Amino acid sequence: MAPEELRDRPDIAPRLAASTGTRRVIVADDHAIFREGLKGLLEREGFEVVAEASDGREAVRLAQECRPDVAILDLAMPVLDGPDAAEEIARVSPQTRSILLTMYSEEPYIIKALQAGVRGYVLKTQSATNLVNAIQEVMQGGFYLSPGVSRAIVQSYLGRSETSSGQLTARERQVLHLVAEGKTTKEVAQALGISVKTADSHRTRLMTKLGIHDTAGLVRYAIRSGLIQA
Repeated sequence: MAPEELRDRPDIAPRLAASTGTRRVIVADDHAIFREGLKGLLEREGFEVVAEASDGREAVRLAQECRPDVAILDLAMPVLDGPDAAEEIARVSPQTRSILLTMYSEEPYIIKALQAGVRGYVLKTQSATNLVNAIQEVMQGGFYLSPGVSRAIVQSYLGRSETSSGQLTARERQVLHLVAEGKTTKEVAQALGISVKTADSHRTRLMTKLGIHDTAGLVRYAIRSGLIQA
């Protein structure tokens, strides 16, 4: 069987991708010109666009058939919107991580996306580099939010002093802010003028105190605790 035929087999495609190192992506947007431009960008960056969808329901079907590594979804699509499609994709293709690519930066949209389990939220106003970084981050098991989005969520979180965030020290709140923006431990240290070891200690205490272990958890902590209202 030829390699291109193997890629069309849902039972074989994930293993083939893993063995070849190919990064397989599906793109869903109801604007054909935008999809074509996005496909060209991704292919130039070394990604394989295995399918395109014009609505959320089609994206779910293609994810189930193709088992891609990443699904890039527009937020506002016909039939099924991006967050709802992401939730369905997680059910039918658990290994596929969803990224929303959208023009909406308002908090309710972001919160709905996070609650749906998306792994990345990228604004269309950002550069192509941000989208590439988002794909690479979520493929490594991480979580990506466009910088402006991260600040909006964390500032909302930090601004609600009546909540359980009061258990955090001022320094821990600073660390939380920086970590949720996607800063590395080294970058946190540089921003706060402390050593990397000290920054790592603050981060460890913060994670331990909140009982979470990654950036996605930090953001979702605010949601679970009612710190951010959709």
